[in-house]
Amino acid sequence: MGSTVNSPSTPIIIPSSPLQTSFIPKTSQLSIFKKKKPFNFASKKLVSCKASDRNQKNADSSSLNRFDRRDILLGLGGLYGATNLVSDTFASAAPIAAPDLSLCENSTVTSSSSGTSMSVPCCPPKATNIIDFKPPRFSNIRLRPAAHLVDANYLEKFTKAMELMKALPHDDPRSFKQQANVHCAYCNGAYDHVGFPDQQLQIHFSWLFFPFHRFYLYFYERILGKLIGDPNFVMPFWNWDSTPGMVIPDIYVDPTSPLYDEKRNVDHQPPKMLDLDYAGTEELLSKRDQIKSNLSVMYRQMVTYKTPSLFHGAAYRAGDNPSPGMGSVENNPHTAVHRWVGDKREPFSEDMGNFYSAGRDPLFYAHHCNVDRLWNIWKSLPGKKRTDFTDTDWLDSSFLFYDENANLVRVKVRDCLNSRTLGYDYQKVNIPWLKNKPTPRRPGRGSGSGSAMAAESNTKTVIRNAFPIVLDKLVRIEVPRTKKSRTKVEKENEEEVLVLQNIRLDRDVAVKFDVYINDEDDETPTEPEDSEFAGSFTNIPHNHHNPGEKLDTKLTLPLSDLLEDLDIERDDNIVVTLVPKEGKGLVSIGNIKIDFVRD
Repeated sequence: MGSTVNSPSTPIIIPSSPLQTSFIPKTSQLSIFKKKKPFNFASKKLVSCKASDRNQKNADSSSLNRFDRRDILLGLGGLYGATNLVSDTFASAAPIAAPDLSLCENSTVTSSSSGTSMSVPCCPPKATNIIDFKPPRFSNIRLRPAAHLVDANYLEKFTKAMELMKALPHDDPRSFKQQANVHCAYCNGAYDHVGFPDQQLQIHFSWLFFPFHRFYLYFYERILGKLIGDPNFVMPFWNWDSTPGMVIPDIYVDPTSPLYDEKRNVDHQPPKMLDLDYAGTEELLSKRDQIKSNLSVMYRQMVTYKTPSLFHGAAYRAGDNPSPGMGSVENNPHTAVHRWVGDKREPFSEDMGNFYSAGRDPLFYAHHCNVDRLWNIWKSLPGKKRTDFTDTDWLDSSFLFYDENANLVRVKVRDCLNSRTLGYDYQKVNIPWLKNKPTPRRPGRGSGSGSAMAAESNTKTVIRNAFPIVLDKLVRIEVPRTKKSRTKVEKENEEEVLVLQNIRLDRDVAVKFDVYINDEDDETPTEPEDSEFAGSFTNIPHNHHNPGEKLDTKLTLPLSDLLEDLDIERDDNIVVTLVPKEGKGLVSIGNIKIDFVRD
């Protein structure tokens, strides 16, 4: 549960308009053809190194020939041997390439609210040799344990491994500092796309989120095992999706332990229960109500998101603008846990509350082990589309990590789709959220409630053609539906979704807003346990290498189950309510429409 908002007595109602609905191309159509800021280069400099000073590079580029992304991909096809790019009429094969470490630059960390900024060196040591990843050989599957269930023998091993990692020289790529910097570099503007020196590489807000973090944890774990001479060592997961794990595990709160981090929210130490709908302020909920809220968040984010793009996030290819759109778990509860743990007393909400510093807290790795575990669970739930992408642009996207022997290793997404291929799985624990499906606030409203709400809205303040909307107050928008009363087979083939496009905000601000469907109550806020609660948008503060460049992304929320639960599948329209919970007035939305997802 996040902080509540006092709804204004006269909420804004925005009726539908044909110009604001279904005439904008789908993201899948835009990924190849969309217009981008042209990439400038001189043909004889195509393989030259990037200047270390971006300002000088940008100044020098003004006189160069101008080409768009498709030209670059065709050129790179011949340059790097990717001949399949040329054979495709539209040069669509464009997996994200592992970054060039020699071109890594410092991250810039800013705070729009305070006006402060700093430069953070988080580039890894350079290496002249890169090894291509090969799956490990093993005789048994290692099981990562729930952190709240580990015994004294395990804790002794884990503590020793972390002590040794923290004792390594800072320039050792396996050291605690350098491993924390991995997240900083990939997530806070230190790298550009190979071949696109003006396009930042960002592994969040897209389909790269799960595979990047899986490999990150895999090598981190291998390093720890090597340090204590135990190749079977595994890291624990923070089981925050189950009631016994909804507090910070005891092994991380001992100030004398290498698992401790002093930069955590002092108000959220045990026995304080985690809030998976956290919005920056404290909710005065009973323990029972907090558990109910948390389990409802988990059900919605895991069960109702039934396709690869809804779960993993939007496609992200070489040359694309960063942050095309988050998947379900990345958006929430992943973000809520980061923000709930981060220390609000620190200038940039360090450690967990900012991408650049999150890896400095040992709890980060337990948190992401649970996120990784949820990837496994999602694919095991009923539904024929709960599979990973088969798009080679995803499968062949690559990253670089240092292994336990300090070798630089290039990995591809296709090598991590099954955790058991990497030699590990997770301890089996109870999954209570499977039985916590949200329920309607007002059951029995039935078909026509959306039209009734729209008609009622005519008596309230109406703003027509108001996009972009600045979320400085509660806003209601009537959105038309193009397909109604669909059959079970039709719903299995296509998921009806609500798409909020061109969500724009400063990257370095914490933002959360909630989305409700056909919610008529202006007095009592809708909560995660209500079917009318469609989802939220959240942001962890981070930065781009071009200060001031705003985050421009989208939010896609599944509707099929929600419409059925509210008994409004035959309605011509729905009424969407947007409620700012954190960052009021700091985010705008360019358009809202209903679409259908088939992947």
